[in-house]
Amino acid sequence: MPTVAPAAPAGTVRGLVLVVEDESSIADVIRLNLVQAGYGVHIERDGLGALSAVQRLRPAAIVLDVGLPGLDGVEVCRRLRASGDWTPVLFATARDDEVDRIVGLELGADDYITKPFSPRELTARVTSVLRRTHGVAAARPPLTMGTVTVDETERRVFVGDSEVELTATEFELLAFLMRRPGRVYSREQLISEVWGYSAIAGVRTVDVHVAQVRAKLADASPIRTVRGVGYAAEDPSRSGRGRRDG
Repeated sequence: MPTVAPAAPAGTVRGLVLVVEDESSIADVIRLNLVQAGYGVHIERDGLGALSAVQRLRPAAIVLDVGLPGLDGVEVCRRLRASGDWTPVLFATARDDEVDRIVGLELGADDYITKPFSPRELTARVTSVLRRTHGVAAARPPLTMGTVTVDETERRVFVGDSEVELTATEFELLAFLMRRPGRVYSREQLISEVWGYSAIAGVRTVDVHVAQVRAKLADASPIRTVRGVGYAAEDPSRSGRGRRDG
């Protein structure tokens, strides 16, 4: 049966986190640490239950085990994104295979953590992804580069008049670079600045997210690869550069 953790003291709940984990001992540890950090927690044990809970509860974030019975976590994430649901997703998996990580990120996951993990690290990752989602409170003027416009207040991205759906992490990565046009950042710097923690996530995570942003923005993408260094943002029309620069 699904379980709901006791609510945090009044005024301290930071949002509801849906934890989808079929191993009770792991789910209980995750729940305990998230509640101590001030989050509300709802636990589901399988993929179908997770999809139903997302519809009913509208969680702020989802901690999603990849190896669920029946409908696995990858398929749950795929269905959420296909339906237009962009709730931040943090994958948890016992498999430490780069292909698995890349597939998860390409489906629209915001972050990835491998078992066994520190519950405190997972809590920090949840906090970080929610900061990326809700981190802009004050109104800011839109960022524009070429035909790409980033509205940080509404957290919306447009190419011309067409809106483009980005995950919370993809949005923050694009906005971070566009706030600092022409400045080159290494992958390690981007993990620290955008993801909000040290480079334990691995530099490949940055490459996959950049590739996803470029695929969604097509030739309008302002993200430029600086070989051997990292990434920068510049107007592609001024440089005569398409998105396929490495």
